Amino acid sequence: MARLTAWDRAPEKSTWENQESRFVVIGEINVASAYSTGRTDFMGLKLVVAPGVLVPRPETELLGSTALNVLRELNRPVPRVVDMCCGAGNLACAIGYKVPTARVWASDLTDSCVETTCRNVAHLGLAGRISVLQGDLFNSFSGLELEGTIDLVVCNPPYISEKRLENDRAHLMELEPREAFAAGPYGLSIHMRVIKEAQRFLRQGGMLLFEVGLGQDRQVMSLVERSKAYESIRAIANKAGEARVVCARAKAPA
Repeated sequence: MARLTAWDRAPEKSTWENQESRFVVIGEINVASAYSTGRTDFMGLKLVVAPGVLVPRPETELLGSTALNVLRELNRPVPRVVDMCCGAGNLACAIGYKVPTARVWASDLTDSCVETTCRNVAHLGLAGRISVLQGDLFNSFSGLELEGTIDLVVCNPPYISEKRLENDRAHLMELEPREAFAAGPYGLSIHMRVIKEAQRFLRQGGMLLFEVGLGQDRQVMSLVERSKAYESIRAIANKAGEARVVCARAKAPA
């Protein structure tokens, strides 16, 4: 794992722990049924799912629709998109399917996620537009010479604190893998790393999009701002008025 630099350190412990009681909502879906049938729906697509892979949640469609809106606004002839922490590949496949000109790279750490994403890419006939990589975040991009060329990084990372996984969120791991949820003491360890590592790959004006847990938007926006690498930082709310997506625009390299 890459080490976190000084700016990546979390704010004062008391501030973060005071937020714990209202952190994180994970959508209620029938995970057992999805694993039993091996199928689920996401943004109008029929996808394959398998044990060891997080079943895509309906609330993540907000991240997907925001990504489509961003690509529409960027209006690049051949947009380059990264789906980091791709899981079942649901975001990568939705973007690749709905934006035929897009070139997409999907990456995850585990064999099960990479295998499931490959199955979904093949199932939807997207092999010519989506490349599936395996590795620890942007380490999987080593040697591809994509630095400074990416228009959009979209990421639905794990975002539940270790403390909550041991207590009121323990039921989430009855069927689904721990690594799909666990994200350090504050639930933000992957956000922090992606904020830093994405800087090297985004072109000037490229966009970074995260899904965040309920109550995490201000913390994630603060981390993005502290990096000094992004501007136009904002949160996007769902129909219930809950901020579930954070987006930011990459500045010119210093």
